[in-house]
Amino acid sequence: MSANTQPTEHKMGAMPIPKLLITMSLPMIISMLVQALYNIVDSIFVARIDEAALTAVSMAFPIQNLMIAVCSGTCVGVNALLSRSLGEQKPKDAQSAATNGLFLAVLGAIAFALFGIFGTRAFFASQTNDPLIIEYGVQYLQICTIFSFGLFLEITLERILQSTGRTIYNMYSQGIGAITNIILDPIMIFGLFGFPALGIRGAAIATVLGQIFAMFLSLLFNLKYNSDISIKMRGFRPHGQTIRIIYAVGIPSVIMISISSAMTYGLNLILGALDTVAVTILGVYFKLQSFVFMPVFGLNNGMIPIIAYNYGAKNKKRIMDTIKLSIIIAIGIMLAGLVLFQTFSVQLLQLFNASDNMLKEGVPALKQISLSFIFAGYCIIVSSVFQALGNGVYSLVVSIARQLLCILPAAYFLANTFGLHAAWYAFPLAEIVSLTLCTILFKRIYDQKIK
Repeated sequence: MSANTQPTEHKMGAMPIPKLLITMSLPMIISMLVQALYNIVDSIFVARIDEAALTAVSMAFPIQNLMIAVCSGTCVGVNALLSRSLGEQKPKDAQSAATNGLFLAVLGAIAFALFGIFGTRAFFASQTNDPLIIEYGVQYLQICTIFSFGLFLEITLERILQSTGRTIYNMYSQGIGAITNIILDPIMIFGLFGFPALGIRGAAIATVLGQIFAMFLSLLFNLKYNSDISIKMRGFRPHGQTIRIIYAVGIPSVIMISISSAMTYGLNLILGALDTVAVTILGVYFKLQSFVFMPVFGLNNGMIPIIAYNYGAKNKKRIMDTIKLSIIIAIGIMLAGLVLFQTFSVQLLQLFNASDNMLKEGVPALKQISLSFIFAGYCIIVSSVFQALGNGVYSLVVSIARQLLCILPAAYFLANTFGLHAAWYAFPLAEIVSLTLCTILFKRIYDQKIK
């Protein structure tokens, strides 16, 4: 065991759980809140163009989310191999994991660039027949996909830093990249300071420039501060065995993260068949809810290594104390989000320049969907516990059940039986199913592994 890993292990097994959980989670919570803020601000500026532009961005969300799923899921495999190789004192294998991970990121960016060139118009035409929304969507998504190398390489380089224990630099790169995007949005969209007014294209350019800037920062941090890995691609040859190991772990993660893209696309089809404004409301909801959910996901990132370490150390009390405290904090965050959505739904929608029709449909929609927050905090934490204990399949089962087997059929049935206003109840219904399933599976994993 190397000297520089000893303090972390001691901290994991000895530091009081409340202090440890906050110490581990806070940097990720802050960076994720900045990311959530950037998502919201991005759409606020787009909404100032017109409602069709906001609808187009909402319809683009499944593909943008799919890009993140493919890259983040692959990086789970890169992380696992890289960290394990370092722990086993195999620096060549760790180096191979990093360089092959970067190679896979480039391939992913090329694949989405090709989709951007040849597939975006058909993608939007499958969701709407409004020519203005289709045109806005093509303009926006083509730029985001063709220049997606910034996103793919940014995420991969950040995960390499994370794998070697240098997570603080990720907070800097993500935060500065997001702030760059926020500053450039109004300049590019509305043509400030002598720049031409580029409209929705400006929003996309601001997004990719923020990602590219974050990519260069992450590369710089790796080159300057990451002594465990050397980012050198000269003479690189893809290594089949390394790629197979990466994807053996990464593909299940890609699938799990991609499920939300499939769900959102399906909901866009269901809601769009009844009223296009419902698609806009759904997109706005996903932007707003990220500000509530992101802190819980940041909490997850701090919780998982604590549980995994103490499971290895067979310390049942610290495992259960971590789970209980994480659930309490998560429920507190989600209840605060519930109060926000129930009390200020009008003001939240007005941030996006909502029309009278959007307010009429959107206010009850936000109030109905946010009822799911009551159960969501518990479900998110318990699903992450499954991953921490090596049962990622349980998390996948819950995710598929909630998003594909419950939300989509329930939304379709409710919308077509009782009207559009009833479709939003699919979210709390799905969360109740998720809560039930999480509890049953947690009881099983507790009996098998913790007890």
